[in-house]
Amino acid sequence: MTDNLNEFTLDIIDLQLLDALQKDASVSNQALADQVHVSPPTCLRRIKRLREIGMVAAEVAILSPDVLARVQGFGLHALVEVSLDRQGAEELDAFEAAVLQHDHVQQCWRVSPGPDFVLVVYAHDMPGYLALTHKLFTSQGNVRNVKTYFATKCSKFVTRIPLPKGPHLPHQA
Repeated sequence: MTDNLNEFTLDIIDLQLLDALQKDASVSNQALADQVHVSPPTCLRRIKRLREIGMVAAEVAILSPDVLARVQGFGLHALVEVSLDRQGAEELDAFEAAVLQHDHVQQCWRVSPGPDFVLVVYAHDMPGYLALTHKLFTSQGNVRNVKTYFATKCSKFVTRIPLPKGPHLPHQA
C-alpha cells in the first residue's frame, strides 16, 4: 500500500471502476473495460493501482444467511451494544483485541456517544450465541453492560460505498 495518498487522485474512470467492482468483482477485465470505455490493458493497470494503494480492501463472496440457514439449519444474527466499566485506551484496545479473535463477530464498531462498541454477530443457534457471549462478555472483567437485539428481518444489506458520479469530483486527499 502506498504511504503517501496525498499525491493520489481519483478521476471519473477510477470511480466508475470502483463502482463496478463493488457491484460485481467477479466480472472479467474485458467486460469491465467495456463498461467504463477503456482498453483492457488500461483497465488492468488502473485496477492494479487501486489495489496497490489499498483502495480495494478485499474481494469476497457474500453469502446469503437466509439460504445458508435453510441448508444448514438455524442462523442467528444479533446486534450487540457493549459498554465497558473503564474506557481508557488500553481497556478499549484490549476488548477490541478479544473481539477480533472470534469469527462469529462479523463487525466491530467503536461508537460514541452511548455504548462503547456495537458488534454484528452471526451464530448458528442460540446455544452458539450464548457460548460466544460467555467468552466475550462474562469472562471479561471490564464489561459493564450488554444489550442484544436479535434480527428478525434484514430489509437492506449492501457493501457498496456511494461514489460521486458527476463531472465535479471532489479533490481526493
